[in-house]
Amino acid sequence: MDEFLDLPTLIAIVVAVFVLFRLRSVLGTRTGNERPPIDRSRSTPTEKNANADETVVPIRPRPADAPNLDDERRARKLEAEIEQASAGNADLAQGLRAVSEADPTFTPKSFLEGAKQAYEMIVTGFAEGDRQTLKNLLDKDVYDSFARAISEREAAGQKNDFTFVGLPKIAIVGAEYDKKNVLVTVDFHAEVVSAIRDKDGNLVEGNADQVQTIADEWTFARNPKSRDPNWKVITTSQLD
Repeated sequence: MDEFLDLPTLIAIVVAVFVLFRLRSVLGTRTGNERPPIDRSRSTPTEKNANADETVVPIRPRPADAPNLDDERRARKLEAEIEQASAGNADLAQGLRAVSEADPTFTPKSFLEGAKQAYEMIVTGFAEGDRQTLKNLLDKDVYDSFARAISEREAAGQKNDFTFVGLPKIAIVGAEYDKKNVLVTVDFHAEVVSAIRDKDGNLVEGNADQVQTIADEWTFARNPKSRDPNWKVITTSQLD
């Protein structure tokens, strides 16, 4: 017993107890309610807002009454086309503006491009007796007139050898809005090769080897409130 409680052993026990006591006072004990360590990579809401204010450039909304640049460009482009198409004719310019106001899809340039295609399709369709194409592009009264001429030609056994060469001149000469339809009148000067032959192949009219010029004045119309975007020819006449 005396050997077990010798002096060195007592000193070691006292030192161990003292060290354990110091560790307890420094480290403490866990109770289960401790807060987790602070994550330095996260910022408080206030810090986030402050950082956002320093790095994000706010987008300023356009005032409701501010002008739309695209609309302004379209308006300037339309006015330039009207001035060019009217060629100094004040009445024609006024008519084109009235048409464009009633039909926002209308512009002189795009209309003339469509009129060129329609003219070629119609004169070619008439020469070939293509009634379906004519029916899609002509007003009923005009179509009936063209269809009668085709029927008379067929009854006589005639055939038209026709080639559309080009359209060197085209111009808008009239425009108006009659509160129901928008109307645009166009002069066409076309180059074609046309030779009408009888059932035996004999030449009746025209020349198969010569380009000739034909001149027509047609009026196109459409209802701007209609979902159908197509224009139809409502009158035709030959120019001298």
